[in-house]
Amino acid sequence: MSNQLTFLSITQLSDLIRKRELSPVEVVETFLDRLETLGPRYNAVVTVTRKQALKQAKLAEQDITRGNYKGKLHGIPYGAKDLLATSDDIPTTWGASPLRNQVFDYDATVIRKLEAAGAILAAKLAMVELAGGMGYRHANASFTGPGISPWGTENSWTGGSSSGSGASVAAGLVPFAIGSETWGSILSPANNCGVAGLRPSYGRVSRHGAMALSWSLDKLGPLCLTADDCGLVLGAIAGYDPNDLSTSKKKYRYDAKNDPDRRFKIGVIRDIADGCQAEVQSNFKESLRVLEKVATIDEVDLPEIPYEAVVRTILFAESASALEEFIESGKTAELTAVEDRYGGYAPSVVLATDYLKALRIRGVIAKTIDQLLSGYDALVAPSRPSVAPPAEGEFRSFVRTGAKDPMGAIGNVAGLPAISVPNGFGEGGLPTGVQFMGRVYEENTVLAIARTYQSLTEWHQQHPAGLVPST
Repeated sequence: MSNQLTFLSITQLSDLIRKRELSPVEVVETFLDRLETLGPRYNAVVTVTRKQALKQAKLAEQDITRGNYKGKLHGIPYGAKDLLATSDDIPTTWGASPLRNQVFDYDATVIRKLEAAGAILAAKLAMVELAGGMGYRHANASFTGPGISPWGTENSWTGGSSSGSGASVAAGLVPFAIGSETWGSILSPANNCGVAGLRPSYGRVSRHGAMALSWSLDKLGPLCLTADDCGLVLGAIAGYDPNDLSTSKKKYRYDAKNDPDRRFKIGVIRDIADGCQAEVQSNFKESLRVLEKVATIDEVDLPEIPYEAVVRTILFAESASALEEFIESGKTAELTAVEDRYGGYAPSVVLATDYLKALRIRGVIAKTIDQLLSGYDALVAPSRPSVAPPAEGEFRSFVRTGAKDPMGAIGNVAGLPAISVPNGFGEGGLPTGVQFMGRVYEENTVLAIARTYQSLTEWHQQHPAGLVPST
């Protein structure tokens, strides 16, 4: 049975576990073996937590046997991006060589919430060093090596900074993973690795115990095989946390019900796909044709606002402050990417007046986009302008297609939820994605659209060659 577990959804795995047709120990052992044998192929894993995971799996099996079933995540293993604090002497490296031995005596709130739901931490997953806060330009900006997408015939980059989270789900090393996004770090790996990635609303998920890059932009969210899986995980990790005062007291409950008669209203920014690779454009057009079966789609216009410059200014100023202690320690000289050894200094010269101006414009952006979205369930766009770039060389020269990223900039600066799901393949057999972005705290709406799209397509059911176990 274990050979057939690899690409089952959380719901499929949980049904087998709940019916006691499958042991949590068997499930965990299967994925631990894959993490240890295949993880190095993709530079996806920092630490496999075998001892702790097997202990928790045995406890889960005992609980379920006694009738104490906690829900769909009970007995399901997962991986966590290595910026989330973990106790039990499990290192939390932040992807940086000088912090290889960094340990904490507590667990991040997300880790604790998943444990309470019965999920089992199987691995700490690779990431770009310091979540990209040093301004990296090369995929090798991690002491574990460049994240490699399981797709394609060449070494293609997973995207950052949640590199290990994207690769591990795509390669069937874990059923789901936790990543983080400040600007693109969930949706980019989801696109490049052909999986679903959900960026929740700002404040929906506690960041207590997570490395800070930008206090007003950082968000934690799941990467999974399907949109439905993303909703299940969000339901477990969402909620107010007194240890993170940015979290909202607005309660969240995942609504997995599908209304066959519901017709969505979706907006598409005019010319949003201009500058994208040809295959990205054609796959996006096909996605719109599919969506027309269940949605009314209108072209919309955005006012001229320097969206990307606003996000960049806020990110630079806040990251310079968040990483100040690390930069002043001199440990930057030990970082892997050469440009990261000095890249942290430039953001420190952002003027306070520029930062405050960006914050004022942020308010205008938030109001403008909320007014626009008030007439729609979501906006739709390509997840990224290109397929995964090569893992060697400067990735920015590859993705510089002329396309802008207003959805990513607006979504992150306004704290809006978005999900990326696969929608086809492009150059070199690499996956492409389509994203849906909704109003703040409307995760269930974007999840419903993504679930409906996946019910009409089969892209999420395709997996990298050679990684699907034979029956």
